[in-house]
Amino acid sequence: MKEYTNSEIQKAIDEFIHSERNRQILKRRFIDGKTYEGLAEEYDMSVAQIKRIIYKYGDYIILKISEEGGKER
Repeated sequence: MKEYTNSEIQKAIDEFIHSERNRQILKRRFIDGKTYEGLAEEYDMSVAQIKRIIYKYGDYIILKISEEGGKER
């Protein structure tokens, strides 16, 4: 599995995720490495809600990064 740089991840999150809150949560998880529990406390949400956001958008972000990388070749 390909490793993506923080700048690739951040660019995709900024470009494709429209909710400011969800952008922040995804960046804190994927770039800063914050735990689900830490994010739940930080955003006053349940762990289940945080996981739902991460799982919903995580694969989407990777897909978008992959598509962008394919266009540059």
